[in-house]
Amino acid sequence: MKKEFSPKQKAAIALEAWRETKSINQISSEYGAHPVQVGVWKKILAENAEKAFCDKQNQESKEQQQLIDRLYKIVGQRDLELDWLKKKLHLEA
Repeated sequence: MKKEFSPKQKAAIALEAWRETKSINQISSEYGAHPVQVGVWKKILAENAEKAFCDKQNQESKEQQQLIDRLYKIVGQRDLELDWLKKKLHLEA
């Protein structure tokens, strides 16, 4: 049966692998995770470690801007649909 790990558990396992105090095989047998998966988590940790120290406001600002852009796109699409319907209704009348 496949064992599932929480993000917190994955982070703990990846940190232990990153410290290299034990071999990946020792860590994997200790936690019951596949050695390849432990290596993948270690690689993910190494690639994304700088995100832990990035400005949260900057991240929230980007997410908010993406939401605003998506909403503007929806509003624009609705305007086009409304104009098309008005044109169709006017032609049929």
